[in-house]
Amino acid sequence: MPHTTELQNWLDLSNAEGELRAEIIEHTLDRLRVLASKMLGRFPRVRRWAETDDVLQDSIIRLHRALAEVRPESPRQFYGLAATQIRRELIDLARKHDGPEGIGKNHHTDDGKAVRQTATKSVEPESMEAWEAFHNQVDSLPADQREVVELVWYDGMKQPAAADVLGISLATLKRRWQAARLTLFETLKDFDFTNE
Repeated sequence: MPHTTELQNWLDLSNAEGELRAEIIEHTLDRLRVLASKMLGRFPRVRRWAETDDVLQDSIIRLHRALAEVRPESPRQFYGLAATQIRRELIDLARKHDGPEGIGKNHHTDDGKAVRQTATKSVEPESMEAWEAFHNQVDSLPADQREVVELVWYDGMKQPAAADVLGISLATLKRRWQAARLTLFETLKDFDFTNE
Protein backbone atom coordinates (compact mmCIF):
# COMPACT_ATOMS: atom_id res chain seq x y z
CA MET A 1 0.00 0.00 0.00
CA PRO A 2 1.49 3.40 -0.93
CA HIS A 3 2.69 5.60 1.93
CA THR A 4 0.14 8.37 1.30
CA THR A 5 -2.82 5.98 1.17
CA GLU A 6 -1.73 4.26 4.35
CA LEU A 7 -1.22 7.62 6.09
CA GLN A 8 -4.70 8.69 4.99
CA ASN A 9 -6.10 5.50 6.58
CA TRP A 10 -4.28 6.27 9.85
CA LEU A 11 -5.58 9.84 9.82
CA ASP A 12 -9.15 8.66 9.17
CA LEU A 13 -8.91 6.20 12.07
CA SER A 14 -7.40 8.87 14.31
CA ASN A 15 -10.19 11.31 13.51
CA ALA A 16 -12.77 8.61 14.25
CA GLU A 17 -11.15 7.10 17.34
CA GLY A 18 -9.15 10.03 18.66
CA GLU A 19 -5.90 8.37 19.81
CA LEU A 20 -3.43 7.12 17.23
CA ARG A 21 -0.85 9.89 17.39
CA ALA A 22 2.12 7.64 18.17
CA GLU A 23 1.23 5.24 15.36
CA ILE A 24 0.91 8.06 12.84
CA ILE A 25 4.27 9.51 13.85
CA GLU A 26 5.92 6.08 13.73
CA HIS A 27 4.51 5.52 10.22
CA THR A 28 5.90 8.85 8.98
CA LEU A 29 9.20 8.88 10.90
CA ASP A 30 11.48 8.39 7.90
CA ARG A 31 9.80 11.18 5.95
CA LEU A 32 9.84 13.46 8.99
CA ARG A 33 13.60 12.85 9.30
CA VAL A 34 14.11 13.86 5.65
CA LEU A 35 11.95 16.95 6.17
CA ALA A 36 13.87 17.93 9.33
CA SER A 37 17.19 17.47 7.51
CA LYS A 38 16.13 19.66 4.59
CA MET A 39 14.75 22.35 6.85
CA LEU A 40 17.87 22.29 9.03
CA GLY A 41 19.84 23.06 5.86
CA ARG A 42 18.07 26.45 5.75
CA PHE A 43 19.33 27.22 9.29
CA PRO A 44 23.16 27.16 8.98
CA ARG A 45 23.71 28.73 12.40
CA VAL A 46 21.65 25.97 14.00
CA ARG A 47 23.24 23.26 11.84
CA ARG A 48 26.58 24.28 13.32
CA TRP A 49 25.43 23.14 16.80
CA ALA A 50 22.65 20.59 16.22
CA GLU A 51 22.17 17.49 14.10
CA THR A 52 19.06 16.31 12.30
CA ASP A 53 18.13 13.80 14.97
CA ASP A 54 18.33 16.48 17.68
CA VAL A 55 15.89 18.64 15.73
CA LEU A 56 13.68 15.67 14.86
CA GLN A 57 13.36 14.42 18.44
CA ASP A 58 12.05 17.69 19.86
CA SER A 59 9.95 18.36 16.76
CA ILE A 60 8.22 15.00 17.22
CA ILE A 61 7.33 15.94 20.79
CA ARG A 62 5.83 19.20 19.47
CA LEU A 63 3.98 17.32 16.74
CA HIS A 64 2.59 14.79 19.21
CA ARG A 65 1.22 17.66 21.34
CA ALA A 66 -0.17 19.45 18.28
CA LEU A 67 -1.99 16.29 17.14
CA ALA A 68 -3.85 16.30 20.46
CA GLU A 69 -5.34 19.66 19.43
CA VAL A 70 -5.47 19.46 15.63
CA ARG A 71 -6.87 16.63 13.53
CA PRO A 72 -5.34 16.76 10.05
CA GLU A 73 -7.73 15.35 7.47
CA SER A 74 -5.14 14.60 4.78
CA PRO A 75 -1.44 13.78 4.42
CA ARG A 76 -0.99 17.28 2.99
CA GLN A 77 -2.39 18.84 6.17
CA PHE A 78 -0.38 16.43 8.33
CA TYR A 79 2.93 17.31 6.68
CA GLY A 80 2.04 21.01 6.82
CA LEU A 81 1.53 20.67 10.57
CA ALA A 82 4.78 18.71 10.88
CA ALA A 83 6.71 21.36 8.93
CA THR A 84 5.32 24.06 11.22
CA GLN A 85 6.48 22.17 14.32
CA ILE A 86 9.95 21.58 12.85
CA ARG A 87 10.24 25.26 11.91
CA ARG A 88 9.26 26.31 15.45
CA GLU A 89 11.87 23.97 16.90
CA LEU A 90 14.52 25.39 14.58
CA ILE A 91 13.59 28.96 15.54
CA ASP A 92 13.87 28.07 19.23
CA LEU A 93 17.26 26.45 18.62
CA ALA A 94 18.40 29.53 16.70
CA ARG A 95 17.42 31.70 19.67
CA LYS A 96 19.16 29.33 22.07
CA HIS A 97 22.41 29.11 20.14
CA ASP A 98 22.59 32.58 18.63
CA GLY A 99 20.85 34.68 21.26
CA PRO A 100 22.76 37.17 23.44
CA GLU A 101 23.95 34.46 25.85
CA GLY A 102 24.06 31.66 23.29
CA ILE A 103 27.12 29.62 22.51
CA GLY A 104 27.11 30.90 18.94
CA LYS A 105 27.39 34.52 20.05
CA ASN A 106 30.22 33.78 22.45
CA HIS A 107 32.25 31.34 20.39
CA HIS A 108 35.28 32.92 18.73
CA THR A 109 35.35 31.51 15.21
CA ASP A 110 34.18 32.69 11.82
CA ASP A 111 30.62 31.90 12.98
CA GLY A 112 30.33 29.32 10.24
CA LYS A 113 30.62 31.94 7.48
CA ALA A 114 32.98 29.80 5.40
CA VAL A 115 30.59 26.86 5.62
CA ARG A 116 27.58 29.06 4.79
CA GLN A 117 29.25 30.58 1.78
CA THR A 118 30.15 27.22 0.28
CA ALA A 119 27.32 24.98 1.48
CA THR A 120 24.28 27.12 0.73
CA LYS A 121 23.10 30.13 -1.20
CA SER A 122 21.03 31.21 1.82
CA VAL A 123 22.10 34.29 3.65
CA GLU A 124 20.92 34.73 7.20
CA PRO A 125 19.85 38.09 8.61
CA GLU A 126 22.30 39.92 10.81
CA SER A 127 20.09 39.91 13.91
CA MET A 128 17.90 37.42 15.72
CA GLU A 129 15.10 39.97 15.51
CA ALA A 130 15.20 39.94 11.71
CA TRP A 131 15.42 36.15 11.67
CA GLU A 132 12.45 35.81 14.00
CA ALA A 133 10.41 38.42 12.11
CA PHE A 134 10.92 36.54 8.86
CA HIS A 135 9.77 33.17 10.23
CA ASN A 136 6.85 34.73 12.08
CA GLN A 137 5.81 36.40 8.84
CA VAL A 138 5.94 33.03 7.07
CA ASP A 139 3.67 31.60 9.79
CA SER A 140 1.18 34.41 9.21
CA LEU A 141 0.88 33.87 5.44
CA PRO A 142 -2.41 32.51 4.10
CA ALA A 143 -2.36 28.70 4.25
CA ASP A 144 -2.07 28.22 0.47
CA GLN A 145 0.95 30.55 0.26
CA ARG A 146 2.55 29.13 3.41
CA GLU A 147 2.37 25.60 1.94
CA VAL A 148 4.23 26.78 -1.14
CA VAL A 149 6.93 28.52 0.94
CA GLU A 150 7.36 25.40 3.09
CA LEU A 151 7.84 23.17 0.07
CA VAL A 152 9.82 25.47 -2.23
CA TRP A 153 11.98 27.42 0.21
CA TYR A 154 12.27 25.40 3.43
CA ASP A 155 12.26 21.95 1.78
CA GLY A 156 14.15 23.07 -1.33
CA MET A 157 11.66 21.37 -3.64
CA LYS A 158 11.58 22.40 -7.29
CA GLN A 159 8.41 24.22 -8.33
CA PRO A 160 7.01 21.50 -10.65
CA ALA A 161 7.44 18.87 -7.92
CA ALA A 162 5.82 21.16 -5.33
CA ALA A 163 2.86 21.73 -7.68
CA ASP A 164 2.46 17.94 -7.97
CA VAL A 165 2.55 17.49 -4.19
CA LEU A 166 -0.09 20.20 -3.72
CA GLY A 167 -2.22 18.93 -6.60
CA ILE A 168 -2.25 22.31 -8.33
CA SER A 169 -1.03 23.57 -11.68
CA LEU A 170 2.46 25.00 -12.01
CA ALA A 171 0.90 28.37 -12.96
CA THR A 172 -1.13 28.39 -9.72
CA LEU A 173 1.94 27.50 -7.69
CA LYS A 174 3.93 30.31 -9.35
CA ARG A 175 1.15 32.80 -8.52
CA ARG A 176 1.11 31.72 -4.87
CA TRP A 177 4.92 31.81 -4.69
CA GLN A 178 4.97 35.33 -6.14
CA ALA A 179 2.24 36.50 -3.75
CA ALA A 180 4.15 35.07 -0.77
CA ARG A 181 7.37 36.75 -1.89
CA LEU A 182 5.59 40.10 -2.24
CA THR A 183 4.04 39.74 1.22
CA LEU A 184 7.41 38.88 2.71
CA PHE A 185 9.33 41.56 0.82
CA GLU A 186 10.22 43.70 3.84
CA THR A 187 11.70 40.76 5.73
CA LEU A 188 13.43 39.33 2.65
CA LYS A 189 16.11 41.99 2.28
CA ASP A 190 18.69 39.81 4.03
CA PHE A 191 17.69 36.55 2.37
CA ASP A 192 18.36 34.85 -0.91
CA PHE A 193 14.75 33.83 -1.37
CA THR A 194 15.04 32.23 -4.76
CA ASN A 195 14.29 28.72 -5.82
CA GLU A 196 13.26 28.75 -9.46
